[in-house]
Amino acid sequence: MKFLKSHLFLGVMILFFSCNEKEFSWQEGDILFQDGDCGDFCEAIRKVTEGYEGKEFSHNGLLMQKNGDWFVLEAIGKGVSKTPLQEFLNRHLDDNGKPKVMVGRLKNEYRDLIPTAISEAQKQLGKPYDSAFDFDNEAYYCSELIHFAFKAANSGDDLFHPKPMTYNDPDTGKLFPIWEKYFNDLGIPVPEGKPGLNPGGMSLEPVLDMMEIQQN
Repeated sequence: MKFLKSHLFLGVMILFFSCNEKEFSWQEGDILFQDGDCGDFCEAIRKVTEGYEGKEFSHNGLLMQKNGDWFVLEAIGKGVSKTPLQEFLNRHLDDNGKPKVMVGRLKNEYRDLIPTAISEAQKQLGKPYDSAFDFDNEAYYCSELIHFAFKAANSGDDLFHPKPMTYNDPDTGKLFPIWEKYFNDLGIPVPEGKPGLNPGGMSLEPVLDMMEIQQN
């Protein structure tokens, strides 16, 4: 009888875990949060906003599928681009060769916004990178692109919420030297306190479920 009970218990546990383990798969509208290696710029971005569970994110992009292939819509140095998924994932790897990426997946009640958001983001392909981090120009940085795509899909209401941005080192209260040089070279004032978003802050938005990726 003990032998029968132990095997019955084991069978129930195997069934339980097999039913509750969900295999990861990509979905359109996934927001890919990347821990990039861009030196002092990335360090400054990470330092002012901690990401989900303390993760360090400095870039993000929006996943779409076309003709069975996956692409990431992203705003990078060369402008708003459609990058093959594998190229995006291979951009920054950890010591084990794993992409330094987490996925933010919209909760079910917001997923109907995804097709329109992807369409809106695609309309911006070829637009320049927003070096000034200014909402009022015809250029985009990574989080800005995603924000405005979903805002357009959400009838003009914010899904992701801009906050006053800072370029000051929280340890000193002074402007990060890398940002001081950056804005001096552009010849524009530092947009301290202007509304904006960054990947770390966006990863904390309650509309997202954050998850690790799994690749074969």
